[in-house]
Amino acid sequence: MIYAGIGSRKLPNLVIDQMIRFGDLAAKLGWILRSGAAHGADAAFESGCDHYKGSKEIFLPWKGFNNHPSSLSNPTKDAQLLACEIHPRYDFLSRGAKSLVARNMHQILGSDLNTPVQFVVCWTPDGCESHETYCDTTGGTGSAIALASKNNIPVFNITSEARYQEAILYMLTITGETDG
Repeated sequence: MIYAGIGSRKLPNLVIDQMIRFGDLAAKLGWILRSGAAHGADAAFESGCDHYKGSKEIFLPWKGFNNHPSSLSNPTKDAQLLACEIHPRYDFLSRGAKSLVARNMHQILGSDLNTPVQFVVCWTPDGCESHETYCDTTGGTGSAIALASKNNIPVFNITSEARYQEAILYMLTITGETDG
C-alpha cells in the first residue's frame, strides 16, 4: 500500500506536526511513502516515516536534489510527456521547473508510471483537491493533485482538522484497522 505525502514548502507549523504524525502512523501500518524531498511538506512526511523506519520512495527531479541520497532521480521521458499534458504552461517553464513537475508524475504513478498511490495527503494554500480547482495559487503540488484527480485517486488536502481526520480514517479503513 502506497500513499503520496506532498505539499507546499511553506506551511503552518500545525500542519507540519500533522504531517509528521501521519507519516509515523502510516509507517507503523506498513504504508510506503512516496514524496519528493522538497522542504516543508515532503520533509515533514518523510520525517514521520523515518521515525518508524518506514519504507519510502523519494523521487528527485535531479540527482542530489536538496542533498537527498535517493537514487530515484531524473524523471523519465514518459513522465516529462505526461507533465506536459497535466501542467497548463509546461512549455514555458524553466528546465529545473519542468524536472520538478515531471518528478511529481512519478510521485503519483511510480517509477513505471503504472503503479498509482492509493491516495494523496497534502497541504496547499488554496485547499485544492482536483484538476478542476488547480490554479497558480496551488503551487507546484498542483500538478500532482491534478494527475491524481484525473486518475480518480482520492486527495486529502489537510487545510482543516476535519480533513486531516478524514485522511487518517481513509487510511485506517483501507488498512483494515477500523470497521469503516
